[in-house]
Amino acid sequence: MRFFAGIQKAALVMLIGVTTAWAQPGSRNEPVTFQTFYLKNATQQNVENEILTALRNIVAPATKIMLVPSQNAILVSGTPDQVEFAQKLINDLDKPLRAYRITYTLIDMDGSKRIGEQHYTMVTVPGQRAQMRQGNRVPIMVNDQKSSSGAAAVSYVDLGLNFEATLDHVEDGLSLKTKVERSSAAEERSSAVPQDPIIRQSVVEGSSVITPGKPLIIGSFDILDTTRHLDVQVAVEPLSPGAAKKAGKP
Repeated sequence: MRFFAGIQKAALVMLIGVTTAWAQPGSRNEPVTFQTFYLKNATQQNVENEILTALRNIVAPATKIMLVPSQNAILVSGTPDQVEFAQKLINDLDKPLRAYRITYTLIDMDGSKRIGEQHYTMVTVPGQRAQMRQGNRVPIMVNDQKSSSGAAAVSYVDLGLNFEATLDHVEDGLSLKTKVERSSAAEERSSAVPQDPIIRQSVVEGSSVITPGKPLIIGSFDILDTTRHLDVQVAVEPLSPGAAKKAGKP
């Protein structure tokens, strides 16, 4: 009788072990499914990477997750419950991006009198670096370099206005990292290389917390040999979510 009781006990232990293995997530006996999710709104590499990182940190480790940037797709392989969970997270994270219009206004001041202004506008989304140039390309002789024909080589310098901006969300509004560069050719010539112009350059660069809809003066350019100066004002306005796609990839 003890012999048969021992066999029954061993069989019971084996049965419990099999039941436990079937119930454990990620065990070999659980069905595995595969699904491809195409991102509809996340078109930037950094946003896609953030979604991928969130999935890998939250979904069960046994679930395989892969990003295919060229297809804007995320591949998920795992149990049906985990794939469904991953789909919910993707739907929650793949939201339309809010685009913003950044307007730079150069205010021409003569002392305290406002005599004119110019506006420059570009559209961007948070996390994306935006740049805009306006001006001319000026040729400059490069004396220490020769072209294939033996003549002095020519290089080109961009003169005019250059705007760079990167927006990011912060607790108090938006963080704007920006650079405004103004350059021009002086009337006088270089004594070292008479054929080349002297380049005058002024730069305003920094980071500010800006509230949408409220203009902010971020710097000023003095106009040489005059009483005038240019105040650099920037304003940020939110656009409809669909406008984010028009901003394009960086």
